[in-house]
Amino acid sequence: MVHIVCLEGRAQACLHPALPAVPTLATAFYIQVKELDKRASGQAFEVILGAPAPDSKGEFPLSPPKKKDVSLEEIQRKLDAAEERRKNHEAEVLKHLAEKREHEKEVLQKAMEENNNFSKMAEEKLNQKMEANKENRTAIMAAKNEKFKEKDKKFEEVRKNKETKDPSSEEGASED
Repeated sequence: MVHIVCLEGRAQACLHPALPAVPTLATAFYIQVKELDKRASGQAFEVILGAPAPDSKGEFPLSPPKKKDVSLEEIQRKLDAAEERRKNHEAEVLKHLAEKREHEKEVLQKAMEENNNFSKMAEEKLNQKMEANKENRTAIMAAKNEKFKEKDKKFEEVRKNKETKDPSSEEGASED
């Protein structure tokens, strides 16, 4: 259901012939539109024209109330207030931009610090690994040298034993 309020200045749009043609005051009346069951050929509506509602104000002027004359001081005061608002807005925008730049600087500074920390940590880890590898290699080389020294000692002992046995075997062979 649709309620439509028509005013006399728009009487032609409301299609109500009972409205007066005087445009000074408006007369309100209501049009009620009810949708009926849909038909195969399209839509059907029932339009009910009614008298003004008892709670409506009835007549009221069409023209808006007249504005008071604005003095030069009021205009200047309004212009000054507008200029102040513009300056305040500009200051807020500049402040916001400065805060944004400061935040960007902080983010860049933090990223650089993290990058430097990561580089230092990576370098320290690499140095530790290289030192561990060097110590491990030194230990392995020392173990191999010790092993070779032991083999050399055994070899020398075997040679000495052989040399001590050989002269006696040569003597024994020459005696026979």
